[in-house]
Amino acid sequence: MTPTTFLQRARLGLVLLGGLYVATVGLLATPFFQSNVLYLNAIRLPLFAKFDLPEKYGLAPKKTLNFNIKTPDNETLGAWFVLSDQYYQSLPDIPSEFDTHIPLTLTRHPTILFFHGNAATRAFSARVLHYEAYSSRLGANVLAIDYRGFADSTGQPSEPGLVIDARAAWDWLLAQGAKEEDIILVGHSLGTGVVSQLAAQLSDNGYKPRGVVLLSPFSSIREVLNTYHIFGTVPLMKPLAMIPNASKLVTWALTHKFDSLSAVPRIKSPVLIAHAQNDWDIPCTHSQVLFDAFLEPYLPPVSLPQGLTLTKDAWTKFSEQREARSSKRSEIVTTRELPNFGTVQQFERDGRKVLFVKTLAGGHDYLGIQEGVQDFVRTAFNVGRR
Repeated sequence: MTPTTFLQRARLGLVLLGGLYVATVGLLATPFFQSNVLYLNAIRLPLFAKFDLPEKYGLAPKKTLNFNIKTPDNETLGAWFVLSDQYYQSLPDIPSEFDTHIPLTLTRHPTILFFHGNAATRAFSARVLHYEAYSSRLGANVLAIDYRGFADSTGQPSEPGLVIDARAAWDWLLAQGAKEEDIILVGHSLGTGVVSQLAAQLSDNGYKPRGVVLLSPFSSIREVLNTYHIFGTVPLMKPLAMIPNASKLVTWALTHKFDSLSAVPRIKSPVLIAHAQNDWDIPCTHSQVLFDAFLEPYLPPVSLPQGLTLTKDAWTKFSEQREARSSKRSEIVTTRELPNFGTVQQFERDGRKVLFVKTLAGGHDYLGIQEGVQDFVRTAFNVGRR
């Protein structure tokens, strides 16, 4: 192969890659493509799942009830209710009439209302590991649903639809006898966008769950696009910066926003945020932004100097405000370094605790099953074996 032929093929390859990139990003501006990429609900792992046989996926015999929840807009959601392992082990024999045990275990043990990320189903192996850990290590019941359009649930996913699904699951727990102060909302990835909106809605309605847990969260879908790196290395949106207003066009066209950051001021329950530094899908900077948003009301403001010319007095005032803000943050927030595990930032104000657990490992999908993360959930919300 001559050098000229090689260069021609290299140019052709770059043109094809560039064309593929432009086409892919362009498709992100279409609602249909957005929905399919965001939710990935067509990926139904495990394939041909038998949801009425949870034992097939590692759960103990008759420990999990497969059932349906009806939403106010007449969709049907597939759901699993997993008994607290502490309650399950206290039974003299494997339960035969499962329904009779739900009101009893709801009054005796806290319940985790779990909202999964995109793709797959409630029977997916990584999610089953979460249920097992919450049931055994935390001694909690677990209610896990598949959103509309996922698994065996009816309908098509949408942002308002998923929030309706989440509220239907909450209402089902209350109807079965659970107390609001015994329910912990846990969301993973996409589920954090759902949980943030549910928690804000519940606060608006006067409800106060025991806690809110955000595992590998994002501040908004728009920021996910801006910070996403293909294979953890190639920035998705950066090449668009060379085309005037191209990135703005894509973010403007977003129909599914899941703006968790805007929901933060409305959330009144205690909050635990957890994120792994080695998360390739959503950078842990998203969690820092969310933690800082919870902290913001307790810090003195900083006013940026106005005008093109900056006077000495304006700069002095600005510097003093920054120093006062930094000093107040140091006073409020405690930071702990845990060797070989990660960093924990924490503050407590107005009777509410907010934690940010940043781990060294765990990636995106397995952060929530780390024993260290579960222990912080246990201590933050007073759950676990007694």
